[in-house]
Amino acid sequence: MQSSPTVLARPVVEIQSSSTEMPGKNEAYSAGVSWAAVIGGAFVSAALSLILLSLGTGLGFSAVSPWSNLGATASTIGMAALIWLIATQIIACAMGGYLAGRLRTKWVNVHTDEVYFRDTAHGFLVWALGLVVTAAFLASAATSIAGGAAQRNAAGIASTGTGESVLNPNAYMVDMLFRSNGAPNDRNDVAGRAEAERIFSHSMREQALSATDRNYLGQMVAARTGLSQSDAEARVSDVFAQAQQSAEATRKALAHVSLWLFVALLAGAFCASYAGTIGGRQRDRVVA
Repeated sequence: MQSSPTVLARPVVEIQSSSTEMPGKNEAYSAGVSWAAVIGGAFVSAALSLILLSLGTGLGFSAVSPWSNLGATASTIGMAALIWLIATQIIACAMGGYLAGRLRTKWVNVHTDEVYFRDTAHGFLVWALGLVVTAAFLASAATSIAGGAAQRNAAGIASTGTGESVLNPNAYMVDMLFRSNGAPNDRNDVAGRAEAERIFSHSMREQALSATDRNYLGQMVAARTGLSQSDAEARVSDVFAQAQQSAEATRKALAHVSLWLFVALLAGAFCASYAGTIGGRQRDRVVA
């Protein structure tokens, strides 16, 4: 007896259809990053940073005094400002990271190590986004202040014919060059001062004042102040040496502040990442 070929083919089709796998069954429907929690934590971190910076500024100004032998010294204020900056980063970033970990979406059927990594990443994202927001706000404020100062300086030059740029570090040094021993002469010497500033700026870049520039500046100072040529050149050399010392002190201060700022930001990143794991662990322990 011969069997029908259609009957034999039917079980084969059923076996093939039963062996087909549904793709994506082991993937969670929720994303690995809860951006709402990250953005909320970042804004909280940025707001706390600005509040604490404002508090630190107020405390710093209350501790200083324009009178001698009163208030804290400059070194004390500087060290206190660095400590406060680190504390600000730790508090603000830890709070933002904790909120991001606590407010995130709960992941189901995810390994514990993966959950720990995601919570750490949430805290780090809060730190990064909060840093960008804070830096953008401070840069905007600094630009506005610098623009207002430039407008006031331009208005002073237009009204009086003379002016000192608040952003030029050599302006005070140039004023020292043209101080008169007797009664002040005519102050309308804008062109000479501008030329002296350019000579100082060029010499600061070259790290030395050439003999030609010293002689030329000596002639300008002698004509302006009534000093002899030798005394004028000696004043030029002394003032240029003071300008170099001031520039060196500024360079060291900026390097010092930059290193401590790196430490503060690194501490903020660590605290935000660790606080994210704490918040996520407490969030997963909540039972409905």
